[in-house]
Amino acid sequence: MRPVERGPAPRTYARYADAIGDLENRLGRYCSYCERRLPTSLAVEHMAPKSLHRNRERDWSNFLLGCTNCNSVKGDKDVAEDDVLWPDRHNTMLALTYSRDGFVQAAEGLPPELGQRARALIDLVGLDRHGSHTGRPPTRRDRRWTDREEAWSIAESCRDRFESLDRSMEARDLVLAAAKGYGFFSVWFAVFEGHVDVRLALLDAVPGTAASCFDEGANLIRRPGAEI
Repeated sequence: MRPVERGPAPRTYARYADAIGDLENRLGRYCSYCERRLPTSLAVEHMAPKSLHRNRERDWSNFLLGCTNCNSVKGDKDVAEDDVLWPDRHNTMLALTYSRDGFVQAAEGLPPELGQRARALIDLVGLDRHGSHTGRPPTRRDRRWTDREEAWSIAESCRDRFESLDRSMEARDLVLAAAKGYGFFSVWFAVFEGHVDVRLALLDAVPGTAASCFDEGANLIRRPGAEI
């Protein structure tokens, strides 16, 4: 899951829904949880549910962007915030792993407490829902796992094409355009392992990506001030 940095509140809001444009400008038109790019149908997502925490209904620090599927699964679950890893507070790319068949899992080797919090994040929005008999069944309208599979396949094709064109700057720019257009930042980052220049360019190309979660070689590092 892409770690994000929304920055300070650009203004105060009479209604929480008024923040959607500012959030999209800061974070791009991507679901903060599943990473799909959605030019429409994104909503202001309250990390602490507004129905249970009225004092945070218009709190910028409580906002992320959510798609219909992630919002529907999360609903009004009132989880203790310290029991979950969050993309705006932790380097969630160190906590989750992605595979070409559309599965999302907690990373191996995490300390037990962080592993538990990573699994809580997956469960919170249902990132482990998958059409395979080995995964939790999704609803009929939940195609997040198939979209991840498709993004992985497209990213592999772009990587092969990039390598066949001698890793030229023009080829890299085409990769970036495809990655921004399809979404699933974590998929593209995984597929382009070993291509440091592409990974670094991705960090700059996708708005709101938390640069502090990566070193100068595009390696994942602990987020400053966080446990991971």
